[in-house]
Amino acid sequence: MPQQQPPAVSVIMPVLNEERHLRNSVRHILEQEYAGEMEVVIALGPSMDRTDEIAAELVSEDARVHTVPNPTGRTPAALNAAIEASRHPVVVRVDGHGMLSPNYIATAVRLLEETGAQNVGGIMHAEGESAWEEAVAAAMTSKIGVGNAAFHTGGKAGPAETVYLGVFRREALEQQGGYNVEFIRAQDWELNFRIREAGGGVWFSPELKVQYRPRPSIKALAKQYKDYGKWRHVVARYHAGSINLRYLAPPTAVCAIAAGAVVGVTVTPWGFGFLGGYLAGIVAGSLPAGKGLSLKARAQIPVALATMHMSWGYGFLTSPRSLARKVIASRRPAVLAPAAEQPAAE
Repeated sequence: MPQQQPPAVSVIMPVLNEERHLRNSVRHILEQEYAGEMEVVIALGPSMDRTDEIAAELVSEDARVHTVPNPTGRTPAALNAAIEASRHPVVVRVDGHGMLSPNYIATAVRLLEETGAQNVGGIMHAEGESAWEEAVAAAMTSKIGVGNAAFHTGGKAGPAETVYLGVFRREALEQQGGYNVEFIRAQDWELNFRIREAGGGVWFSPELKVQYRPRPSIKALAKQYKDYGKWRHVVARYHAGSINLRYLAPPTAVCAIAAGAVVGVTVTPWGFGFLGGYLAGIVAGSLPAGKGLSLKARAQIPVALATMHMSWGYGFLTSPRSLARKVIASRRPAVLAPAAEQPAAE
């Protein structure tokens, strides 16, 4: 009996200012060890670098690569435009600075079949190219940096609230109407929330790895984590049951250090003990995180950790209620599929 052909796959990429990594990211897609048909749809935002030129070269070099415009530059709008322009039954999300492992798509398609899930995803495997990026990567893959987040640090396969990027059944995306464009960040969490509300499964597996390139400067990292914190508070207000102690740790640290500094200046120098304790903690925590790295990279891990924690906490604390109200007003109810169409995750 002839072997059944694997399902065709559409890879969608939201891209903005990605001249540094786009060509390599697309190469990792096109060289996948996958026997099924494949297309790559790149949604181009208004980049200020050579991203559009590189994308045009990729289109001319391989008929599987296509582009669509994303004039807003916003990630959820880009994803929706790429989904609409794509055509295959399995949809793989990849970012312009993400590098798929060689068997990523084949493994994800197998997991969709084995688990019955609507979306599967795995580990955001941060790897740096400079000493600073190596330090950030170490911080992003350590528990002192990101807590027990499985898609950063690894863990057992099983049902999850959300996963990194994601490999979807197209019907799940179409059923839910795609991404909510009001979620400039955390759009993955919000979509997966609706998928789960509708009875679909979201599955994490450490078999799936995507190499991720960290932000190349302190300023860029601080902005990234400030946005993460701001949008995590939006999510907490959107869905009250989604908050836990891991998310409260950075804003608590910011408040404690700020309060300690005030006490230290106005009452007693002992107030600076909060800051001293925090600095001692991240220095100690950076030692196992930096194993195997150069001395220059290891020395920068505490800086990366402090930048991530303080920026995330500050973003969480200053997240405006008006933003949450706007997002809550755009809430989309989960759309239930007919009972016969709902696969049950194992």
